[in-house]
Amino acid sequence: MTTRVHDQLQRPMRDLRISVTDRCNFRCTYCMPKEIYSDDYAFLPPQELLTFTEIERLARCFVHLGIEKIRLTGGEPLLRSNLDELIRKLGRIDGVEDIALTTNGLLLHKQAEKLYAAGLRRLNISLDAIDPDIFGQMNGRGIGPSRILNNIDYATELGYEVKVNMVVQKGMNDDEIIPMTEYFKDRELTLRFIEFMDVGNDNGWSYQKVVTKRQMLDHIQQVYELNQVPPAYYGEVAKYYRYDQSAAKVGFITSVSESFCSTCTRIRLSSEGKLFTCLFASDGFDVRTLLRSGATSDELTDAIRGVWSNRTDRYSDERTEHTARNRKKIGMSYIGG
Repeated sequence: MTTRVHDQLQRPMRDLRISVTDRCNFRCTYCMPKEIYSDDYAFLPPQELLTFTEIERLARCFVHLGIEKIRLTGGEPLLRSNLDELIRKLGRIDGVEDIALTTNGLLLHKQAEKLYAAGLRRLNISLDAIDPDIFGQMNGRGIGPSRILNNIDYATELGYEVKVNMVVQKGMNDDEIIPMTEYFKDRELTLRFIEFMDVGNDNGWSYQKVVTKRQMLDHIQQVYELNQVPPAYYGEVAKYYRYDQSAAKVGFITSVSESFCSTCTRIRLSSEGKLFTCLFASDGFDVRTLLRSGATSDELTDAIRGVWSNRTDRYSDERTEHTARNRKKIGMSYIGG
């Protein structure tokens, strides 16, 4: 029986982001800049990661409290071995309505088929440019977009619902907005533009590097006619627009210019078992120690309920240049996007 829990601002807990690894094969400038995350960077040892059985057990506790949607993230989640096993475990939980995966797409050609067979149907694939030089610079590995684009085609052929995420930075890849729009409109795939956010403390964020939703929308509307789409559900993050006479959509994730804190329904579980109630959190609640010390499912559920019911986070409402520079925040690669 589900007993939905609300936080101090009466926001329900509905969406669970589970990071399955803190490792990544890219070094994107806005997430894991290679100057900090070098090739010999000390990531978490395997024994500190939650096992799939532990994740499943915690997921059942979350679902009891109202979680309906689960998204697997990283780092790069496709670096976690046998991820299809976890998909199967989560898919067997009564009450889970949706399981999705966020990935950079590089390894999809090896894993997409078995993940689909395990029950995964939705993919969010990160791609920040069509231009090879720009994309190679942004991913920090010199990898061109063709491999990602081919894997997107492969995933759609298998039957996946694919959304493409593009983080836009002024002076970096803002000239790619129209080329990306044209490419994915022609393929009737949803492209989502993400405002450059101050996640973590390592990506050199400033307001001057942000291209706002309004600026991006105005730019696209010089080329295409767009019609706004009403939100599909409470807490939907992206603001969507549909092209005139087309099934394709573009979306905007507007953490900086149009905060959505007031309807945020997301809780995050890190790969080592810490709970975070905000993408911009400084600290997390250690549920792994509780789990491995023999806590019952009721005790775990009560602990999760306590974390959420005391939640007051509204960082994007309160963001200033000072907080962005001086507040210690968990890195995006650690708790996922």
